[in-house]
Amino acid sequence: MTHVPESIRAKPTMTARVLRAIGWLEKVPHTVLALPLRLAVATVFWNSAMAKLANWNSALELFREDYQVPLVPPEPAAYLAVSIELAAPVLLMLGLATRLVALVLLGMTAVIEIFVYPLAWPTHIQWAAMLLVLLCRGAGNWSLDHLVYERLGRAHRGGPPHAAAGER
Repeated sequence: MTHVPESIRAKPTMTARVLRAIGWLEKVPHTVLALPLRLAVATVFWNSAMAKLANWNSALELFREDYQVPLVPPEPAAYLAVSIELAAPVLLMLGLATRLVALVLLGMTAVIEIFVYPLAWPTHIQWAAMLLVLLCRGAGNWSLDHLVYERLGRAHRGGPPHAAAGER
């Protein structure tokens, strides 16, 4: 956390105000930040599933003609993609298996970037950034993951790092 020297605190200068604001921002708990990240990522993938399901024949045609995913035939790839796009947003919004879901969606994002839409990297890097935060820090305290970790922590005193050290 940023330390504001006493000499700066005494004078209401612009520097002091900026440092004070930074101090307040650094105190925002991860839980508050994780919720909009979960919502944003869930929305992207849910909307993609809805678009596929709105016209499944067109979606299958896209997988046959445009989405050249290696190793997986077009029809199973379409079913796999829409299944992930339906399940992952629900799990993210519940905050259940968040790290696993983030890892799966990072993999899916990499496949989309490399094989489907390589020029859409500015969008994909935003998804990846949000997913990396969720992978590394989890869903936060407002999640089913947190409840599971608390139960496991009571049963086994280890628990996740944030449970022992307080939320960072």
